[in-house]
Amino acid sequence: MKEGSLALALSTLSFMMAVIWGGPLIRVLRHFKIGKLIRVEGPARHITKMGTPTMGGVMIIVPVVLLTVLLNASQFIGLNLRMMGQSILIPLMVLISFGMIGAVDDWEGVRGARKGLGMRARTKFLLQVGLAVMVALTLKYALDVPELLWPGVEFVFDLGPFYVPIAAFIIVGMSNAVNFTDGLDGLAGLISATAFAAFGAIALMGGQIFLARFCFTLVGALFGFLWFNVHPAELFMGDTGSLALGATLAVVALMTGEWLLLPIIAIIPVSEALSVVLQIIYFKRTHGKRLFKMAPLHHHFELSGWSETQVVQRFWLMSLLFAMLGMALALV
Repeated sequence: MKEGSLALALSTLSFMMAVIWGGPLIRVLRHFKIGKLIRVEGPARHITKMGTPTMGGVMIIVPVVLLTVLLNASQFIGLNLRMMGQSILIPLMVLISFGMIGAVDDWEGVRGARKGLGMRARTKFLLQVGLAVMVALTLKYALDVPELLWPGVEFVFDLGPFYVPIAAFIIVGMSNAVNFTDGLDGLAGLISATAFAAFGAIALMGGQIFLARFCFTLVGALFGFLWFNVHPAELFMGDTGSLALGATLAVVALMTGEWLLLPIIAIIPVSEALSVVLQIIYFKRTHGKRLFKMAPLHHHFELSGWSETQVVQRFWLMSLLFAMLGMALALV
């Protein structure tokens, strides 16, 4: 109970930090004209969002890093790397490193040589894979995290050499899945906050106190970001936030050993990614026909007549319900 109270208190503190510095950050981004470029082929109503400041993921990452470092300062000074790694060091580094990849992508797309396009897809993918493989190797051989927990079974499954490619695939896949989800005001932030809260609760139930604190610190920072990101958004998280959040969520799930629940708890990002894959496959197989009106999935519902707020609220309700189902399965 005491540990749960501290985790929730950290959530409140990170929320306050994000909100306090959110306004100045938006002014800085506007000053340097770091504004979102909207795809012409997207829904017409999104054209009004042209120029809205992006790279808002920085608003989420900074308070999480500051609070996590301050809370674990004694372990950083003592260099107790194993204790830190098993709790927060690895997800913290993933949050920062994937955030840096996203920041370069955002900058290239707004002010760089590839304005309107961003980093080359192949380059971004190779960077993601490289980082994901290193993280997977660390999880298996340095930290010895539980490789696979099956709901209702106390036995921990050993995946052997298959763990590394599976873990790397999950990290890269979830990073891009949250990136696909980031297309409507408040959508990726709400979905991510719900998923981190669910895995924070699972970590708390599993005795992974530091990991739970990290998750709830992220939830608070996400709520602070949502203060500025709800419709009509004053700020977008960009790839700086979406790539980092997706990869970090995957690492948190892997560290709990409950990663089989990830497609349930993160059902919306998984569905968004699958819609893109299915759209591409169907388009190629049928020589130009479309399975959805537009992918990712949230655009399909927009073009079907749902308003932006309806899509966000209904997707979030589904996310909340499936997050509760995932937590229930973890308790079995």
